[in-house]
Amino acid sequence: QELWSEFNPAVYRLNAGITGREGIIDTCSTDFGMREFRANGTMFEINGNTVFLRGTTECCIFPLTGYPPTDYASWEKVLSTVRDHGMNHVRFHSFCPPRAAFMAADRLGIYFHIECGSWANQGTAIGDGGPLDRFIYEEGDRIIREYGNHPSFCMLAYGNEPAGSRQKEFLGGLINHWRETDNRRVYTSAAGWPVIPENDFHLVPDPRIQQWGSGLGSIINSKAPNTGFDFSEVISRYTVPVVGHEIGQWCVYPDFSEISSYTGPLKPTNLEIFRETLNENEMGDQAEDFLKASGKLQSLCYKADIEAAFRTPGFGGFQMLQLHDFPGQGTALVGILNPFFESKGYITPEEFRMFCNSTVPLAVMEKMIISTDEIFNAGIKIAHYGGESLPEATVMCRVIREDGESVHEQAFAAERIETGITSIGDVRFDPSGILKPQKFTLEVSIQNTPFRNRWDFWVFPSGQETENGKVHVTDKLDAASRAVLAGGGSVLFLTYGKIKGTMGADVATGFSTVFWNTAWTNNQPPHTLGILCDPAHPVFRIFPTEYHSNWQWWDPVTHSQAMIINDLPSGIRPLIQLIDTWFENRRLALAFEAKTGGGKLLVCSIDLNNLSDERLVSRQLLISILDYMNSDNFSPRTEVATDLILKLTDNMPDY
Repeated sequence: QELWSEFNPAVYRLNAGITGREGIIDTCSTDFGMREFRANGTMFEINGNTVFLRGTTECCIFPLTGYPPTDYASWEKVLSTVRDHGMNHVRFHSFCPPRAAFMAADRLGIYFHIECGSWANQGTAIGDGGPLDRFIYEEGDRIIREYGNHPSFCMLAYGNEPAGSRQKEFLGGLINHWRETDNRRVYTSAAGWPVIPENDFHLVPDPRIQQWGSGLGSIINSKAPNTGFDFSEVISRYTVPVVGHEIGQWCVYPDFSEISSYTGPLKPTNLEIFRETLNENEMGDQAEDFLKASGKLQSLCYKADIEAAFRTPGFGGFQMLQLHDFPGQGTALVGILNPFFESKGYITPEEFRMFCNSTVPLAVMEKMIISTDEIFNAGIKIAHYGGESLPEATVMCRVIREDGESVHEQAFAAERIETGITSIGDVRFDPSGILKPQKFTLEVSIQNTPFRNRWDFWVFPSGQETENGKVHVTDKLDAASRAVLAGGGSVLFLTYGKIKGTMGADVATGFSTVFWNTAWTNNQPPHTLGILCDPAHPVFRIFPTEYHSNWQWWDPVTHSQAMIINDLPSGIRPLIQLIDTWFENRRLALAFEAKTGGGKLLVCSIDLNNLSDERLVSRQLLISILDYMNSDNFSPRTEVATDLILKLTDNMPDY
């Protein structure tokens, strides 16, 4: 007989019958699989092979019915989509799915984490001797009795994030009861907490790059772009496997095209309201652009989160919150898929599998932004949890220019890539001959396999100086600035540090997209979903960018203030636009241009005054802006009263 696992989901059927003198009296059949899923140190094993959990959370979101499907085909679609995105695991948040889900998971090789239908918090608690305590015991026993033979049923917890002063005592007793009843799976107290000695594994929120309440102090928002961090310090505290609880929670702008899909009892009134306010603020034509641009940033954030998990030795795995959107709690648009498990169009399953798969190439980069007098260095590793080792592997590393040409290649021969994390070697690339700023891509692949991964990095010429040329650069529209405008001249108005709170300074602009959503988190920062720009616009002639946020925007965005330009004419379309939280839908800008006072004005609220040697990107942005303003291309079309622009700032002009 074959053992069941994600790589070999072998399922058997047992048929039993009672035969009497007159033939068959009764029959019974049940499906089962043979496997051993257990904890070994700080990691899991399936049949003696190390498992790394790559999971999503399922919160019972089924808009067309209001309840989970009970047929096999529906669950096969959901779980096949999970598999298509490189995942091997699903956590069921505070509920147990029907038998059809277990049957589909058995055949597809998906590890299930089941919960007892309780989130005892904010109004209720566990461990106080009430009816809920008895229900949890009885429900857990029913779940084990009904679904215990399914090999996919690997993990069980009471439910989610409990309250109660005696919760640890209660949950410890519950785990001991379950373990004595059925030892075929691993048990933990709850999703989120508490950490107790009885746990076979801990499901905690510590190993992720954005904690609840961390705001702009998180790794992704406070540290310059790098891939040198992991969660080893968290793992070192524990002796059993640790699973990252509800990692990610990165938001994307609403996809209003899905409104028509709500043909069941759930109505998308929330999306209709968001669309209405977007139209009121004269940005309705930008809805799809906001979706795609914020989606690219969301994907980047998930890549950062998941790769940090793969870089961590001894880590048990993670559970995203989540692969598809969560319509509740104020509307948490955290999915790369919509609530119908359909793509939103900005990342494919193949792209997602680059960084979420049984085998993932990794690049450890201390810097992703360098100057031409530095050496680009990346430590190459392979995180491999494929069930068996990879013999005689060749790891190919290429540095690729934006036009697709490979400018540097290194190949590494690995005699054998074992399960776990294997160091391969260092890629070193000398950019000293590069004359213009540009983006490069490091691609790492394991030859003759489907496994590859990619990272963008940027090179900027060293020693560049800014030249104002005929542009008057100022941080206040004083008499001298107005005189330049009156003479038909060009003025660059740098407003960083001077924006009024009510005109944008109170909008927290971090690099990452919104975490969960601003309504449910009491306006926890960041409040924005990245930038939108036109890379073909001449203002970016010598500044490498796509239409969306990428890592090179980290320094400009984290040294900026938003400008709320709702009061400016609708013809003002920002050169660099911030995408606002959908609860506000304010017209936000980091840079815009206008005709005013007889001249030409470009207003920028990025800090382009305090440019240290480390701020290579912002320096290049200033150089590109000045290049544009000194060219014939600088010709703003929309007339705006100068005093209206001044209302954005705290400083009054010096007449």
